[in-house]
Amino acid sequence: MDDRTKYWVGFNLIRGIGPVRLERLLQHFGDIRSAWEARSYQLEAAGLNYNLSRQLIQTRQNTCLDKLMETILEAGTKVYYWDHPHYPERLRRITQSPFVIYMKGDLIEEDIWGVAIVGTRRYSDYGRQITGEIARMLAGYGITVISGLARGIDGIAHQNALDAGGRTIAVLGSGIDQIYPPEHKKLAERIVNQGALISDYPVGTPPDGSNFPPRNRIISGLSKITIVIEAGKKSGALITAGYAAEQGKEVFAVPGKITSPMSKGTNLLIKQGAHPLLSAQDVLDLMNMSLITEQRMVKKTLPSDPREALLFQAVGDEPQHVDEISTIVNLPIEEVTSTLALMELKGMVRKTFGMKYVAVRDMMLDYRCKVNLNGEGN
Repeated sequence: MDDRTKYWVGFNLIRGIGPVRLERLLQHFGDIRSAWEARSYQLEAAGLNYNLSRQLIQTRQNTCLDKLMETILEAGTKVYYWDHPHYPERLRRITQSPFVIYMKGDLIEEDIWGVAIVGTRRYSDYGRQITGEIARMLAGYGITVISGLARGIDGIAHQNALDAGGRTIAVLGSGIDQIYPPEHKKLAERIVNQGALISDYPVGTPPDGSNFPPRNRIISGLSKITIVIEAGKKSGALITAGYAAEQGKEVFAVPGKITSPMSKGTNLLIKQGAHPLLSAQDVLDLMNMSLITEQRMVKKTLPSDPREALLFQAVGDEPQHVDEISTIVNLPIEEVTSTLALMELKGMVRKTFGMKYVAVRDMMLDYRCKVNLNGEGN
């Protein structure tokens, strides 16, 4: 972890300094450390009011950032900030993206296809059934299920995704070390092993009610699509759907009885333009699963290190002997042989006869043509 991380964590301790104010400070001072170490008159010149300036200085005086970072790291928590290479790219694009996130577990590239499943804490049997079916279906297709670890629909979504052997991400409305509700501690442990827990709140932050609505922008921000299963008129799930719409994401809502309190919110969303979820296939159709599958297949064939890239470029469309390839790339024959064996398993090259290899390029070419025609892709 680089030295700058602690200063991002330091600013995260100050309630009232969010993404907008911190961005102004960075523009004024040029870097995070200079902003953290600035004097009061410099902070006020940068646009910070007297109270926030005073709060920053007091926090700086009362906090040992090195000790705080030691505590965070010893707990197995990762910290990513705006400029960090592992900060989620999709989250970086949203308005007022959190300038620092804390995480337990891991994010993988396939999480870019994540789908949010949210809903009421007071669900019906119908809501439980639909949530379970959709979460298991998504997990079966390798799609990450994203939710908020809350009681009700959230917990059911996480649980079913895990039971189906899939990945799931939970975004907390508390510090990463404050699991809420407490009965979901074992569920949280499973999520760490098959996905990730994420929070933008400082370590030790209790699960205050005011924390949950803002965290919903992260749930939708990490997701490609948001699905609302059941929701009352004032449900937090509607806030998530609102963030998703603002972020330009597609929203699905499960229609229900007009007399059911749990369906008033979802029916309203449909009236306002959300897609009615009539079958699990609706989600797959909108996501264009065929394109996702092709992208995953192509990714497996792309070189994973410079040596593979060098060999892939050297191997021709006509069979070449391994000795000839070794001469072209100027690598030892044993190194070339072992690398080509791995590339063959990945489908990048094909072994013919007499220790000769030929490149497999057709699938990547077909994919790139489709991407260019459709205007899609990474």
